[in-house]
Amino acid sequence: MDSSHSALTAGTGGGGNGMMISQTNDTAATTAVDDPKQNLNHVINSIQKTLGLLHQLYLTVSSFNAASQLPLLHRLNSLVTELDNMVKLAEKCNIQIPMEVLNLIDDGKNPDEFTRDVINSCIAKNQITKGKTDAFKGLRKHLMEELEQTFPDEVESYREIRAASAAESKRLAQAQSMLPNGDMKVKSEL
Repeated sequence: MDSSHSALTAGTGGGGNGMMISQTNDTAATTAVDDPKQNLNHVINSIQKTLGLLHQLYLTVSSFNAASQLPLLHRLNSLVTELDNMVKLAEKCNIQIPMEVLNLIDDGKNPDEFTRDVINSCIAKNQITKGKTDAFKGLRKHLMEELEQTFPDEVESYREIRAASAAESKRLAQAQSMLPNGDMKVKSEL
């Protein structure tokens, strides 16, 4: 029996008819942690532990004899306990995975393809939007030139009103970010 097996079975007690009853106190499952990253790390650690248990189980089964029946039961019970723990930990994780990613994985493709496609799509849409914005800027500039030639006094009045409005908007934006004591609000970075 190796040391990892001893550590895994140290917290288990014997039950009737060859069944093992788990008596371990797994703090990862009982601790209410609200940090999503820590919850995800607990699930990842549980997955790695489960893979290790599966490997140990494989080794035990591949060299099975009558004397290895008790270690086999210990490892099976440890695997069941860890799978139960993994389910409990996974309930605390709220991870949303797009169906397209799952479909790519089911098709045997790399999920990074989905990320690449989404980024390329965003770049294409951004270029289209930038083109529209530039077209509207050009149209506005052209209209202002035409209006200035036709109605110079009205265009000058429009520019004054627009400058006053922009200054008022800036003043209001600054006033909203000021605290009563005159300090500026600072946006927290996440």
